[in-house]
Amino acid sequence: MDYFYGPGRNHLFVPGPVNIPEPVIRAMNRNNEDYRSPAVPAMTKTLLEDVKKIFKTTSGIPFLIPTTGTGAWESALTNTLSPGDRTVSFLIGQFSLLWIDQQQRLGFNVDVVESDWGQGANLDILASKLAEDTAHTIKAVCIVHNETATGVTNNLAKVRKILDDYSHPALFLVDGVSSICALDFRMDEWGVDVALTGSQKALSLPTGMGIVCASPKAIEASKTAKSVRVFFDWKDYLKFYNLGTFWPYTPSIQLLYGLRAALDLLFAEGLENVFERHARLGKATRLAVEAWGLKNCTQKEEWFSDTVTAVVVPPYIDSAEIVRRGWKRYNLSLGLGLNKVAGKVFRIGHLGNLNEVTFISQIL
Repeated sequence: MDYFYGPGRNHLFVPGPVNIPEPVIRAMNRNNEDYRSPAVPAMTKTLLEDVKKIFKTTSGIPFLIPTTGTGAWESALTNTLSPGDRTVSFLIGQFSLLWIDQQQRLGFNVDVVESDWGQGANLDILASKLAEDTAHTIKAVCIVHNETATGVTNNLAKVRKILDDYSHPALFLVDGVSSICALDFRMDEWGVDVALTGSQKALSLPTGMGIVCASPKAIEASKTAKSVRVFFDWKDYLKFYNLGTFWPYTPSIQLLYGLRAALDLLFAEGLENVFERHARLGKATRLAVEAWGLKNCTQKEEWFSDTVTAVVVPPYIDSAEIVRRGWKRYNLSLGLGLNKVAGKVFRIGHLGNLNEVTFISQIL
């Protein structure tokens, strides 16, 4: 057999899903409960308030949706836009590509700005498009904060500055799936209208919860957006928020308790300390890659990601074989190269519930 259960603990270093902390596992180890009882709405109310802290917003409204990041994408788009609306979206890797594909399949007019894989979003082209768009036909700018396929992080503050420089009213929609709770994220300061993340990334939970946060401007846009939505409709959530019961359909009770424990761990460490920890692990990984005589897929230091490093292998090596060998010999899970970089890179995830000793002893 090529694959079998290996002794010891699996060393999980893909860029999500990530290792789950023991306190979170224990918090989720519980029976089902009636989500209409007084206990679950009371907990949900505190969760919604605390989730705002990881987005750094006081005015945003969060939604805890039983879904993945893909569903969170769809929620962000369908609640704020109408079919035929023009969006500007940046293609810099596999996950930005998938979000663009979703936008196109939902019937939006997507203005794609493409960069080489390993480069960040071309913001000069964004500036020129906004300058030309005096009629304000662009309804949304969509960007992936951290592209896990190539290990590229985009500068969201620059995007906001460009929008402000041209006094453009386009909505600012951000995929923060592999950045929020690991990289500094400032929803209010950067004027982000919709931000989203997934439970299985830096929150260090199981897959199954998409967390979306909408600004007042986005909530207002949702009142007139004509895209069809049912399961992802914010209106249903807001109705039950106002009723004080919070859930339009059945949530995952276990994930809610896990989220409570995960947030408590993050707040106990301090979000700024969390960001600094990820920065240290990211730098350590890049220095190790350099010491191995290999190259980072990310082409400039300004784009380096502190949650994932995509490592370029020599042309005579298939990077997928490195991933297979790591799994088979060492019970080690690394990320495959995807799409254009398949066979050319392998990816080391360094986000979530990790410290220096764990990371160095198991991967470096």
